[in-house]
Amino acid sequence: MKLTKLKSYFPIFDWGQSYNKHAFSNDMIAAVIVTIMLIPQSLAYALLAGLPAEMGLYASIAPIILYAIFGTSRALAVGPVAVVSLMTAAAIGNIAEVGTMGYAVAAITLAGLSGVILLLMGVFKLGFLANFLSHPVIAGFITASGVLIAASQLKHILGIDAHGHTLLELLSSLFTHLPETNYKTLALGVSATLFLFWVRKGLKPALLKLGLSTRIANILTKIGPIAAIVTTTLIVWGYDFAAQGVRIVGDVPQALPPLTLPSFSPELLSTLLIPALLISVIGFVESISVAQTLAAKKRQRIEPNQELIGLGAANIGASLTGGFPVTGGFSRSVVNFDAGAETPAAGAFTAIGLAIAAVSLTPLIYFLPKATLAATIIVAVLSLVDFGILKKTWVYSKTDFVAVATTILLTLIFGVEIGVSVGVVLSIALFLYKTSRPHIAEVGLVPDSQHFRNIHRHKVITDPQLLTIRIDESLYFANARFLEDYIYDRVVGDCHIKHLVLMCSAVNEIDMSALESLEAINTRLHDLGIKLHLSEVKGPVTDKLKHAHFWQELTGEIFLSQYDAYKKLAPDEAIKNFNHFI
Repeated sequence: MKLTKLKSYFPIFDWGQSYNKHAFSNDMIAAVIVTIMLIPQSLAYALLAGLPAEMGLYASIAPIILYAIFGTSRALAVGPVAVVSLMTAAAIGNIAEVGTMGYAVAAITLAGLSGVILLLMGVFKLGFLANFLSHPVIAGFITASGVLIAASQLKHILGIDAHGHTLLELLSSLFTHLPETNYKTLALGVSATLFLFWVRKGLKPALLKLGLSTRIANILTKIGPIAAIVTTTLIVWGYDFAAQGVRIVGDVPQALPPLTLPSFSPELLSTLLIPALLISVIGFVESISVAQTLAAKKRQRIEPNQELIGLGAANIGASLTGGFPVTGGFSRSVVNFDAGAETPAAGAFTAIGLAIAAVSLTPLIYFLPKATLAATIIVAVLSLVDFGILKKTWVYSKTDFVAVATTILLTLIFGVEIGVSVGVVLSIALFLYKTSRPHIAEVGLVPDSQHFRNIHRHKVITDPQLLTIRIDESLYFANARFLEDYIYDRVVGDCHIKHLVLMCSAVNEIDMSALESLEAINTRLHDLGIKLHLSEVKGPVTDKLKHAHFWQELTGEIFLSQYDAYKKLAPDEAIKNFNHFI
């Protein structure tokens, strides 16, 4: 019993018990491949966040190890990701100037605060809160963020200074500084971008034509960007482009991640609280989506609340080792999975590889041009941009289209924080709007069956004295009055109705407001000489109704099925018609 409970909090004790040489071999291979991929990616995302390059490596070491201990996914690779890095830059850009100690401290504090929020959400099992971000809103936010990220990296491709957290600010700044373009930087940046797009689309088919296996071709395609990094670094070094204005990574400390502490300034913490909450939720949604997708391929199980704890520990680890907010990344996780990772130990081995790189390989990236890192980011994030979601939602659901379009526009015009904040509010508002006007159908008996269907869609048996209404939604404060109005409008003026049956097969909950509405409907119908009945009420709903006065005051009956209600309440003439059909 104690061991089982320990495994639930420390999944490492679960997969660690069955760890063997085969798993070790596969994990090591995956770790080598992911490490090679993560070195440039970590540097690039630190650049995106406006932080020193080494912080990208630091954010990819301790967090991976901590997630391996507390996380439940066996393939998820944790570290800096594009969207969270952009949100980090937006959150701390107004607090301190890029390149200052205050900026780095704010990033470390943001990671710690995000970690605490995620940890508390996991402890109190609040993973369901992420459901308030609907898929259309997430799709819109990621699409707009991809555009913003790509636009923010154009300054590195052009070799100019440009600033801004919205699309208009970025484009205006880029246009202003365009005459300052460094053409050597531009040539490097454009060449690297085109090459990386070719690697993504054309390298694998070329390798397959050469006779390589699909797995080897996939692996080489994933680590293909290393060729761009090596080539452009050698060009900058060989032709001394740094002296000609090409901006390079420069000195990166040869050291393991330092021990750091976030700031405990009340003013800073209060300023970062909302951004930390948004980063936590967005990061969790992205991470859990990737983790569940990969786990399903191997019939493994992901525990969302434990994932919160794992991600919380990872972010706290980042704040204590000079990093910034992290989450599970899609591209590196897929590479980790495709490379054959068996357990989270692959992540731990990756962390060791990155630690070795931080200590011994950083001098090799001194001449790495920032334009190449920018190209890496642009190619990665443009795959996230999907304006096709606008067409899909327009065709399928106009309310979802409004959510997507609004999120995209607000994110581009006002920045990521406003965009995602309004997206959350809009998701909730649209849900309330939809459920406040539930689908209500008048139903009748389908001939030769015991089923009841909408009278406007099917040929059914009805009777003027018996009105049956099916409610296709749980009843709560937002739609209770809508049901009242619907019923009153339907029965007023129809003097033939003697019985009204509410068919509750789709009702999973009746809150206090809805209960009071049912009591009012019962009283009003009684005054009109109409009895109110219920049918197909679910057990949990019945249990709650039994404790209310409504149960005793109901003028009619509660039937197990709508068919039973029809047989008892339909007049003799209707029964004859019914027998004629059957």
